[in-house]
Amino acid sequence: MAWKNDTIVKEFILLGLSSNPTTQVILFVIFLVMYLIILVANSLIVYATVTDSSLQTPMYYFLTNLSLMDIFYSSSIIPRMLRDMLMTKKTILFAECVAQMYISLSLGEAECILLAIMAYDRYIAICHPLRYTKIIHRTLCIRIAVGTWICGFLLSISHVALTLNVDLCGQNEINHFECEVPEILALGCGNVTVVEFVIFVVGVIILIVPISFITITYIKIIRAIFKISSSEGRRKTFSTCGSHITVVTLFYGSAMATYMKPRSKSSPDTDKLFAIFYTIVTPMLNPLIYTLRNKEVKSALKKISCKDTSFQ
Repeated sequence: MAWKNDTIVKEFILLGLSSNPTTQVILFVIFLVMYLIILVANSLIVYATVTDSSLQTPMYYFLTNLSLMDIFYSSSIIPRMLRDMLMTKKTILFAECVAQMYISLSLGEAECILLAIMAYDRYIAICHPLRYTKIIHRTLCIRIAVGTWICGFLLSISHVALTLNVDLCGQNEINHFECEVPEILALGCGNVTVVEFVIFVVGVIILIVPISFITITYIKIIRAIFKISSSEGRRKTFSTCGSHITVVTLFYGSAMATYMKPRSKSSPDTDKLFAIFYTIVTPMLNPLIYTLRNKEVKSALKKISCKDTSFQ
């Protein structure tokens, strides 16, 4: 198996975040703790929304899918990164590199779509509350969720296929801790202008279109919030929407900084920093943001804690 290349590429070398052994051990501990938080926090969100009857609503159904995506997304990258931090030579086989790139990209694109859907859900709930249950019903939620996962895995095919078509001329050192499209393109020795343009167009569809939709949606939501006569009602509504806006800003901001800029403007250290943000920091913060700002979720988690205590 080889990239479109005169020289067969059987494996890649991931340069990682640092070559200093002491620094790598420190980073290993930090990212291991962060990964455990991602797994535990998101799993608790999933468990709470599935088992607590008060959370059986479309908003929390989409939140469950977001937590699952964060678990799988981070798991496609972090375990391998942690392993490499303890290794002298950070090699990854060609097939593993392609698989990681495809899976992580698919889940990332699915999350972009899901965040836009969650904004639409809040729009209907706030601007058309009397029609909410009729418009956003259970069957529609299931179809949307399934469609989101499928779209993510289908849309990423174009990114990966185009990247596999780049001439590498034997270059196999990736200045990153994961196999990612921009980093593979950086290895290209031929003219990759067409590939970059197509990937940019796909990036516009996946990033710019959803964020534009979310922005327009929240402008309408904010207008509707100001019409609420009760100050408590306005505060509660702002709190619910604030959680989603925070998540959107963190995820889209870091992803756009990586995928929506030309290769000539890329800096390996900066790209790795942004990648840490949307692959590790955001999946870790998502459940904390929703939990800290949401009384229903906090109440459900308290019930789980009380049940665990009673069993002991």
